[in-house]
Amino acid sequence: MTVGQILPLLEREYGSHPRRHHRDAVSELVLTILSQNTSDVNSKRAFDKLVADFGTWQAVAEARVEDIQASIRSGGLAQVKAGRIKRILRQIPEREGRLDLEFLGQLPTQEAKAWLKQLPGVGPKTAGCVLLFSLGRPVLPVDTHVYRVAQRLGLIGSKVSPPKAHDVLENLVPPQDIYRFHLLTIEHGRRVCRAQKPLCHRCVLVEACPSRQVREALSEQLVALV
Repeated sequence: MTVGQILPLLEREYGSHPRRHHRDAVSELVLTILSQNTSDVNSKRAFDKLVADFGTWQAVAEARVEDIQASIRSGGLAQVKAGRIKRILRQIPEREGRLDLEFLGQLPTQEAKAWLKQLPGVGPKTAGCVLLFSLGRPVLPVDTHVYRVAQRLGLIGSKVSPPKAHDVLENLVPPQDIYRFHLLTIEHGRRVCRAQKPLCHRCVLVEACPSRQVREALSEQLVALV
């Protein structure tokens, strides 16, 4: 299936996803760090507690790691994330003179990505979230759901690694469709195209899904062997 075929079907199923207002770039970066290896509910809870406890990112940058860790404990992996957040919030003004990332919106996309990926714990997915959601750049973050759905639909090959998938899908999806493609494939991955026991009977893409066709062929072969 092509992206042009996939998106209308997913929108018919889950509704449209118009671009909404997001946080400033530093806040988006901190939230994305907190979201690593945890649920959206837990990361949002930790983010809100961090903001309530410290008030400004400058205050977090100057705080003890132990105090940051206590504040974000509900988000999971607090020991790792606290040190990472503090180092990031100190490095940004060291490199740019102030604790602000809005200047990234003026850089060429690849240069902005490279700048962010030099920060501790920032890979292509985290950089993509900051650039897409906060700065409106056509950068596609590939999380586990986007990766799984894209692979099952044949948009990326089975040997394409998650880091490489960012570049492959970003070149495949038209820039104006990246925001809704990201959100719709995440929603589809969570609701239907699950990692374990995908609900193919409920899938709006099932008729043209190569993954489903492979599974059916294997099932027929197993039946023939019985």
